[in-house]
Amino acid sequence: MDEARILDVVRSPADLKVLTEEELGILAQEIREEMIAITSRTGGHLASSLGAVEIILAAHSLLDTPKDKLVFDVGHQAYAHKLVTGRLGDFDTLRSYGGISGFPKPDESPYDVHPSGHASDSLSVATGLAKARVLSGTDEKVVAVIGDAALSGGMAFEALNYMGAEQLPLVVILNDNERSISRNVGALMKHLGYMRTTAEYRDARDSFQELLETKAPLGRAMARFGKNMKESIKQMVIPHSMMFEQLGIVCTAPVDGHDIAALRETLAVCLAADAPVLMHVVTKKGAGYEPAVRDPERFHGVGPFDIETGADMPKKPGAPSYTSVFGDALVREARADERVVAITAAMEGGTGLKPFAAAFPERFVDVGIAEEQAVAMASGLAIGGKKPVVAIYSTFMQRAIDQMAIDCALPDLDVVFALDRAGIVGEDGPTHHGMFDLVYTRMIPNMRVIAPSNEAELAAALHTALALGGPFAIRYPRGSAEGVAVPEEPPVLPVGVSRLLREGDDVAILAFGCMASRALKAARLLAARGIEARVVDMRWVKPMDEEAIRDACDTRLIVTVEAGVIAGGAGEGVCGYLAEMGLDSPVRMLGVPDVFVPQGRADLLSEDLGLDPEGIANAILETLAEQVA
Repeated sequence: MDEARILDVVRSPADLKVLTEEELGILAQEIREEMIAITSRTGGHLASSLGAVEIILAAHSLLDTPKDKLVFDVGHQAYAHKLVTGRLGDFDTLRSYGGISGFPKPDESPYDVHPSGHASDSLSVATGLAKARVLSGTDEKVVAVIGDAALSGGMAFEALNYMGAEQLPLVVILNDNERSISRNVGALMKHLGYMRTTAEYRDARDSFQELLETKAPLGRAMARFGKNMKESIKQMVIPHSMMFEQLGIVCTAPVDGHDIAALRETLAVCLAADAPVLMHVVTKKGAGYEPAVRDPERFHGVGPFDIETGADMPKKPGAPSYTSVFGDALVREARADERVVAITAAMEGGTGLKPFAAAFPERFVDVGIAEEQAVAMASGLAIGGKKPVVAIYSTFMQRAIDQMAIDCALPDLDVVFALDRAGIVGEDGPTHHGMFDLVYTRMIPNMRVIAPSNEAELAAALHTALALGGPFAIRYPRGSAEGVAVPEEPPVLPVGVSRLLREGDDVAILAFGCMASRALKAARLLAARGIEARVVDMRWVKPMDEEAIRDACDTRLIVTVEAGVIAGGAGEGVCGYLAEMGLDSPVRMLGVPDVFVPQGRADLLSEDLGLDPEGIANAILETLAEQVA
């Protein structure tokens, strides 16, 4: 018989309050074992969650959630939170179709405060909650957990400035593990490293104690620390001019993030302050699982793996990923043109830029989790005569639309936006699907937009963008490409010219990007029903091939297919052109309706949305039948 676990009797955070600190330590180990066991089958954000277990247990053991609010930044570290808030029984469905989300999700649990998924927003949400408390005269506690990498985002600084100025009652737990996904970069990261190591503590000790003693409850609590408090002050890495204190935020000495007793003791003091407090917690990403400690970047977002070795489970051989094709193509372009510079936002590996960084370290820029900085910096590089290529996931580029429009497109600068993970991304769910890039790129003047349909087209699109200049957006999906050979010397694509893939007189399917191969399969299904469909790989979303659209009017039905939202997308662009030309051909637009798409395997989600070959064919048959009726 399996030995009974504490985890199995924890139904809610209230159950943590009756556990001793020794029992909480045992629970932490059980939680790690559960996370490792499940993610070895489902994949997930393991390293971050392993590192934050004790933080979450300490917080939930002291807070009265869901009355008190525990806010997560990004949510990569929230698996322990899910396990102690009543979701142990569903945890084996993590990130799966119809299962629980890999991120906090308010409609999944009352303990999830907001839908985390994008970095650096937790402190702004927490300031709103703290301000609401002040306005309502209530007494709930507000705690935000943010990583050191997310703290480097500009939005986090805006929130720190506000909470300090307003002296809002909230606690910020800074989970300092020296990692984002790639290793952290920037001056703030160096500052935090200084905080961890410097011996210049005397002035800080005096000013810190004086600040603490201004509040009686907090002063009394600190007195209980006695000699231990003095020793922790000695280890404080806080210079007299420390930035947080200058903002009016009390900052603690670094606390061992895997010592539950120390975490609980320090957090209790911080909560008693009833003021803005930053609790500096030092953790190890991947703690408790040696393979994740050795390679935290891979285990940040890992697929199924062997628990004993940490090795990825074997995958079926297939075509390379679009991401790797882009990375290799960019290296080739950079060898041919020394003006090419690559920029990313803490996603060196995720965007395929590791080969570029290795080959051209002086021309590789990682700004950290700061997409606005990445895009605005690209504009400066372009003004300076360089050819910046900004490689960021589609969903994260949404955060820099203003910089894309004003800093890059308005002055018509040579900036290329490589939008990875465009369309359905799968298990990460609605915060990560790349559904909106066709809308926000199409709407910007001077912007040209290409949606390559295979890896050869992707290499050609990149070559075209760098050759022609001006602001360009290239969008491509997550996952394996089509298995098409990539030419050593890609061609420059003629602007606004599509590619005819299949002749047909009954229906014209205008396909954008990765939907071209599905449209071809749908056409074969239709042919079996006696319907001949023309299939056009539109290539260009902006400018579109107007001649191809006019020719499509010769058929009974025009069908547009895109891996993005219909509202404002490529299909509406086709309809807009038809209206402008006074053409009244019937059009059926296929894409993502006005909903947020949940998590799940990409093929299952595509089937639900009717964007698989069968769904496309069925939609066409239905529309043709309606025409006859």
